[in-house]
Amino acid sequence: MSTAAVLTVAGCAPSDSGSSGSGDEPEGGATTEEAAADESGGDPVQVGIIYSETGPLAAYGKQYKEGLEAGLDYATDGTGEVDGRPVELVYRDDAGNPDTAVAAAKDLIGQDFKILGGTVVSGIALAMAEQAAQNEVLYISGPAAADAVTGINEFTFRSGRQSLQDVATAGAMLEDEGGKVVVLAQDNAFGQGNLAAVEAVLGGEGAEVDSVLVPEDATEFTGFARQVIDADPDLIFVAWAGATAGNMWQSLDQQDVFDAAPVVTGLADSATFSAYGPIGERISFLSHYFPEAADNEVNQALVDHVNEAGGTPDLFTPDGFVAGQMIVQAVAEGGDDVNAMIDALEGWEFEGPKGTTSIRESDHALIQPMFTATLVQDGDGWVPELGETVPADQVAPPEASGR
Repeated sequence: MSTAAVLTVAGCAPSDSGSSGSGDEPEGGATTEEAAADESGGDPVQVGIIYSETGPLAAYGKQYKEGLEAGLDYATDGTGEVDGRPVELVYRDDAGNPDTAVAAAKDLIGQDFKILGGTVVSGIALAMAEQAAQNEVLYISGPAAADAVTGINEFTFRSGRQSLQDVATAGAMLEDEGGKVVVLAQDNAFGQGNLAAVEAVLGGEGAEVDSVLVPEDATEFTGFARQVIDADPDLIFVAWAGATAGNMWQSLDQQDVFDAAPVVTGLADSATFSAYGPIGERISFLSHYFPEAADNEVNQALVDHVNEAGGTPDLFTPDGFVAGQMIVQAVAEGGDDVNAMIDALEGWEFEGPKGTTSIRESDHALIQPMFTATLVQDGDGWVPELGETVPADQVAPPEASGR
């Protein structure tokens, strides 16, 4: 694998967009933090978390926030402190808007914050990375999947996976390395970006890549389904988003596309599972995370903490959890020195919710296992069932050369 692509595979059903409440202030309020500082004798470590509390991806922001608080609790053994210093999380809402995020970042940097984290939006992550480099502060990006975040500068890390890891996971389902992959996608930037990623990753490994690109305004998909079959694929890679997803999947089923070759797409958050209905049992999903995918002590700690706090572990909960672990590692080894924090994170290997995880020193890619899954009926709903755990090294993205 040698070429970077920038868009991620998306689940093909809408997700809940509920928000996580308001909060510009640190968790617990200033009085609580000041009291904690007095008791511990250490000045608080202030960490600015800029994420989607509101906006179109607020549901993802909520998952990230719940995971972050669980990860911080786990990494500090429940104390919320590093070497006697309370870790103070100050939340700001980016509302899904890069300008809003940058304004919040500048404000926090002006208050001498040395660590920033968050965002589920790739465009915001790139803007935040620029601010981190300009002001020489540590930035730990959240669920934003753009490959361009990896290796962008020495101050930027990521706590989630990136698009190339999604596509590499799909490649693990291709039995013949020289087989033919047909990409079914909308003919827009999203679909074209996913096609480029498949060409870069799977094409780079010897697969023949073909595509069926569908106009965004199409409402009838029978002809496109037939084109997919006529291409004689060994694997069908679907990248789709929006309200037409249901009709598209139904057309694939009616035209017996699922009998032609394995059909692969990304597993989104739990709000989308039931939208597939029985068709979900016939789709091979690549998966970043679902709670039942990982069986280890760290994942159990994540699940327990989030459940006890009244939340529900979901797709991007581990991205927050890992951010909490990274913050504690950076402060424990680097104190208030940003360069020392960077040194503490580069090359660090640790046990995360998904299993053994490491930060590649050269470009700060987060090397982690990925999963495959199917959806199975559970009462009136549908739940993911683990297929395989794909080892981290098999889905590691190519090294970025941006730094």
